[in-house]
Amino acid sequence: MIIDRGLLLGFLLGLSTFACPAAEPANEEAARPAASPRAGGSRLPNLVLIMTDDQGWADLGTFGATGFETPHLDRLAAEGVRFTNWYVPQAVCGASRAGLLTGCYPNRIGMLGAPGPNSKRGIHAGEMLLSELVKQKGYATALVGKWHLGDHRKFLPLQHGFDEYFGLPYSNDMWPHHPGVRHLPMEKRLQRWPHLPLIEGNEVVNPKVTGEDQKNLTTRYTEKALDFIRRRKAAPFFLYVAHSMPHVPLYVSPKFEGKSKQGLYGDVIMEIDWSVGQILKALEDHGLEKDTIVLFTSDNGPWLSYGNHAGSAGPLREGKGTAWEGGQRVPCIARWPGTIPAGTVCHQPAMHIDLFPTMAALIGAGLPAHGVDGKDIRALFEQPATARSPHEAYYFFWGRALHAVRSGKWSLHFPHAYRSLEGAPGKDGLPGPYRQLRTPLALFDLESDPGQATDVSGMHPDVTARLKALGERFAADLKARQRMPGSL
Repeated sequence: MIIDRGLLLGFLLGLSTFACPAAEPANEEAARPAASPRAGGSRLPNLVLIMTDDQGWADLGTFGATGFETPHLDRLAAEGVRFTNWYVPQAVCGASRAGLLTGCYPNRIGMLGAPGPNSKRGIHAGEMLLSELVKQKGYATALVGKWHLGDHRKFLPLQHGFDEYFGLPYSNDMWPHHPGVRHLPMEKRLQRWPHLPLIEGNEVVNPKVTGEDQKNLTTRYTEKALDFIRRRKAAPFFLYVAHSMPHVPLYVSPKFEGKSKQGLYGDVIMEIDWSVGQILKALEDHGLEKDTIVLFTSDNGPWLSYGNHAGSAGPLREGKGTAWEGGQRVPCIARWPGTIPAGTVCHQPAMHIDLFPTMAALIGAGLPAHGVDGKDIRALFEQPATARSPHEAYYFFWGRALHAVRSGKWSLHFPHAYRSLEGAPGKDGLPGPYRQLRTPLALFDLESDPGQATDVSGMHPDVTARLKALGERFAADLKARQRMPGSL
């Protein structure tokens, strides 16, 4: 069946926005719109979601990177939309991924921080992940790369909607070569960090990942992704490529070693860019380019204490581990030829949690009965220059505490402590020290002051009061309707 593109876009724009946190559909069918095939055909769209680890907002050519080039990512932006105000739900690995895959703030589902090896908590079986959402429509699903939602078998990807999994269960520095224990004998190191395992399916295929193994991670992930596309090309699929890089320790294959002017960090980003190019080529070679949504983003901002082994947040304040813009705001670009207009920019705020309900709307899948925090942002993809965010505000937590609210151009920070570099950052894989600072209640105009340098709360008491009330109301709602993580 051939569907007229104009009729399809009109249909898409006419569909209503999905559930806010308080919404609970009367039944699944009531919450499920009709499926939305791609422009020009009847096939439901594939989704290729590519996420990097600790890549800063300014670490793409099209976002202003210097010292290295990202031609494939720049091409992706030229053929799609670039989001300049895309946010993570919390600026740390595990929590960010939990929000991305469930459409919920990590605090609502109890998935805080970054669970380490043998953690007794992980993603709850009662949470619906994006992989399980698309299963309603018969999608094939695969995760290649970092998981970080629990490493015990009950928490691993195959128990949560993924047909295939190949990668590391948590961050690549959670091993006995961590800089915090490298001075100790191996026996002592292993008491803190066990050996790093590589997993395929539910089985450990390499129990002691080495530095030499890590050099080939980006290439191996890419090869696995290409193989999945080749095998699953005949029907809709969801491919989640979660790169372990550029999280420290940095490793790069020989083919990109020494290629950038910036150093090892630039080499690593150039190899990730190569990986994106390989995936784009595979989609084209198999005739899937117009059938596939490709979205590229990062899990949080740069880990600034690692200096020349860390990325850049550009003009934004602070980095990973904080609720300031440099920690929460990340690069994001998306392409879907025929639906997302090429070469466009969206300045509206959006967040990882919005991908879940947006995908549900696109394919006609039902949301979970407990609702989600994200909203359908198809309009931002299809009309990036004119559409408005469906959210009144976004909420930035660190740990269990609400640190900031973003609404329109405004950012309100509640009084809180945060970490900031103390003196010079580290170098060549060793981190520099942090110190604890504290901010009072402060309001910032992000349009004129993206670096959050000037508190304007005294000039805009009405805005300050409105955002403060929004934050307090949301925190109360979250406390009343919070769910627990999975546990052993």
